Amino acid sequence: MYTAGTESFLRQARNIQDEELKKFTARIAGLFQNQDFGNETIDCLQRLFLIVSATKYGRKLDGRFVELLQTALQIPRSPKQVQVLCAAILREMLPCNDLPLSWEKIQDTEILSLTFPIILAQGGAKAEMEAMGPRLVRALEGRLPEGQSTRHLLPLLSKVISLAPTSLNEDQVNLLSKRMVDWLRYASLQQGTPQSSGGFFNPRARQPGPITEVDGTIATDFFTVLSVGQHYTEDQWLNVQAFSMLRKWLLCYGSGGTSGPNSDDKSEVEGSIMSMVSVTSTSSRLLPPKERLREKAFEYCQRLLEQSNRRALKKADRELQKACLIEAVTVMDIICIQDSSYVYRSLSCLKILHGRVSGDLSYARVLLPIAQFFLNHSETAAVDSEAVYKHLFTKVPAQLFHSPMLAYEFIQFCRHNISFFAGNLCVFRQSTPNLFKFLAWNNPALVAEFMDLLPALLGADTTVEIFHLLLDLPCLTAALDIQLRCAQAPMSERAALDAGVKPATCLEAFRHPQYRGLFQYLLRVESAPGDPGRLTPLRQLLGSMASAPRVVQCAESVPVLLQLFFGEVAEFADGTLANKLVLALLERSSQLYEIPTFKAEMHQVMGAQLPVLCKRHPSLVAELSKPLMEFSGTVANIQSKEGIFTHVVWAVGEYASVQHDKRCTVEQVNKFFEALEAMLFEITQLRPSASLPQHSPRIITVLMTALTKLASRSQDLIPRVSLFLSKMRLFVQSPAVSSTYSAEDREAILTRATELTNLLKMPSVAQFVLTPSEEVSSPRFHRDAHVSLPLAMKTTSRLLEGGTGSVPA
Repeated sequence: MYTAGTESFLRQARNIQDEELKKFTARIAGLFQNQDFGNETIDCLQRLFLIVSATKYGRKLDGRFVELLQTALQIPRSPKQVQVLCAAILREMLPCNDLPLSWEKIQDTEILSLTFPIILAQGGAKAEMEAMGPRLVRALEGRLPEGQSTRHLLPLLSKVISLAPTSLNEDQVNLLSKRMVDWLRYASLQQGTPQSSGGFFNPRARQPGPITEVDGTIATDFFTVLSVGQHYTEDQWLNVQAFSMLRKWLLCYGSGGTSGPNSDDKSEVEGSIMSMVSVTSTSSRLLPPKERLREKAFEYCQRLLEQSNRRALKKADRELQKACLIEAVTVMDIICIQDSSYVYRSLSCLKILHGRVSGDLSYARVLLPIAQFFLNHSETAAVDSEAVYKHLFTKVPAQLFHSPMLAYEFIQFCRHNISFFAGNLCVFRQSTPNLFKFLAWNNPALVAEFMDLLPALLGADTTVEIFHLLLDLPCLTAALDIQLRCAQAPMSERAALDAGVKPATCLEAFRHPQYRGLFQYLLRVESAPGDPGRLTPLRQLLGSMASAPRVVQCAESVPVLLQLFFGEVAEFADGTLANKLVLALLERSSQLYEIPTFKAEMHQVMGAQLPVLCKRHPSLVAELSKPLMEFSGTVANIQSKEGIFTHVVWAVGEYASVQHDKRCTVEQVNKFFEALEAMLFEITQLRPSASLPQHSPRIITVLMTALTKLASRSQDLIPRVSLFLSKMRLFVQSPAVSSTYSAEDREAILTRATELTNLLKMPSVAQFVLTPSEEVSSPRFHRDAHVSLPLAMKTTSRLLEGGTGSVPA
């Protein structure tokens, strides 16, 4: 959120009209024409940048003024702040047809570094990008004019590598590999000289001092990004920049040597010999450029690991140590992938590093590249790294779920290794409840990433638990919020409460013995058997947090995740698992977190998946006949769980047949019939003394259809259904119903009743239409999108109404 002052500035910038903007740019143009680059010009350019960047749409600037901006940008005598502001304004205008920028004639490296990003934002042609690469190589190979700096070119080179890696040929790659070795390994150990401010001064004060380590001691080894000084020399800046682009360089060009990616077939003995040879500087100089760069990069990373073990004096340096550890371990991993002989030199120091940082939560992000290294190389080195993965998956999500950066990197780490985790790492699926904490707290930012991860977490042994985890996700968000607030509370407020005292708040309940076990189960770190129904008191307790923004956002993502869940489970679930899932679905339909819209959406999603499961496993209606009858025989479910109730009734009518399961005898069909008949009678009987409850017309039509289907399989029931259907005309014409339902709704009910009545006049045809055999039902060339019956039913109804000689239109 912006401050009030910032909001005011943005509002003013957005409200400036084109005429005012034109006058303002004319004023700046006058300053440019007078070669006035002072404070007034800088202030005006800052205001102009705010104006052009504060709106979603591009501001139109006069073509002549755009030319003045370009001129001011490319004049070497322009102050740097003016050049930077001109470049920023031009980038905000892009893409623009009135901006014919070109970099070919620019000789100043700093101006080139400001101009080239504008050309990229303009959508420069690939040919220009490929031409930039060789030019940068020539500039880096030769000697630049006095006053110009090489360090302005390395960011451009990094961009070229990303966008046009093929623009450099083998000789150019080798040349730059040699230069990178020099930048990484041979930077000065003396601090840079500060710029003179003029006047009288003490000559001794200008003598550069030595570079120090982060703990304040004088550096005795080569310079790195973790070396500390008040001022830095040109080669020290190049050292820092070279390391920042080292990972990208190795990924693009590092695997072309003789010991590149194909070096995995070396024996361990040969790898050890290569390691011994490469440690000496003499043999290192004899290596080809790419391999020598690999060697020096590895030494640089080892030096960073050593420097990170020092106690930094400043907080900023401590944070820099963590960032450098992440990058150093990642670079070492890349080097070991390209040359397996480095694996044996890396393992010992990374084991030590893991032991040092695993106990410090502030270093949690460093654990990810360490785990990635062991994933890539533990098999090569015959090392058991299970402890590394177990610590990562059990400790980190449970304690640092609230760190957005760590959450994103952790989920990305899982996605990157998803194929390995799904088949080889048991701790991955065992830690599913822990991984859901990242999703619960960082929703909706991680939903897209988690959708890629969810299929890998699913298995026959985890499906039902994940189903409950998804339904309890908003509740988990609320529990995590309480856990975090309780951890931040003073020690005096963390003591356990007396079991005899009823907790007044959620924070007190977190420490109360009655709820402590429930919180522990909901916040568990590993998969564990348990009855989700026992969490009902906790869901009721957390109801006060149902309107919290984080909880509401989390609830909004669950329907999408649940649809993905059912789509994946349907592909591999057998009959036993399908039965468990349907039972869990019926049970949890009344055990959801109390967010009104959340409950309705969950019922719709769960109900829509029931036909899918029944279609794949038709016998589950017979196997779950008792719970299905109990659910469909409860009037309260019609009002509170219409989305599920409708599909349960449909499934009973569709699959309660001996054709799908031999256990669906006439006796079983009669039991289903009696339960549904009682429900239809309950919601359609006319009570003079009471108002008619509002039920969806869809409920009534689905119940009528299901009863007719069941009657077609037990023909003794046909008279009862026919009698019931004949009363529907009186039902829809009653004053109470007329005041409750619209004309269209009443017509739909009556039409369905008439169609079903006509169909039951010919029992054999009714059985053919409502319960077709497999040979007949498979090639159904037409299905009505709004009902569950084929076209044959309407056709039969028309034949009966029009006589034997009528032909359907």
